[in-house]
Amino acid sequence: MSPIRIEHETRPVQILFHDTVIASTTEALMLHEGSYPPVYYIPRDHVEMAFLQESERRTTCPHKGEARYWSISAGGYGAENAVWAYDQPKEGAAEIAGHLAFYPDKVRIAVEGDA
Repeated sequence: MSPIRIEHETRPVQILFHDTVIASTTEALMLHEGSYPPVYYIPRDHVEMAFLQESERRTTCPHKGEARYWSISAGGYGAENAVWAYDQPKEGAAEIAGHLAFYPDKVRIAVEGDA
């Protein structure tokens, strides 16, 4: 059994970097992996890619595959390697292909209805 579980988030999700909206969607995925906090994955076409610059960073997850990273630059602020994606995720995580995730300590993830 895969340690990964993916759910469709039905509430609107926004990603904010300082006061700049980086992404907004009603089609986010929430990935649960073991004891880690859930991670929101946003469809790439719902992300303002003009604020992102691809970095050299790459990592490998045994369950999801190879990730590549982007840094954010907006409103006079910057955050290195704040965004990642699995372009060709492994079978148990195939649904996150075409989606980007954001480090919650580098952006604000606003989910409608959360306090």
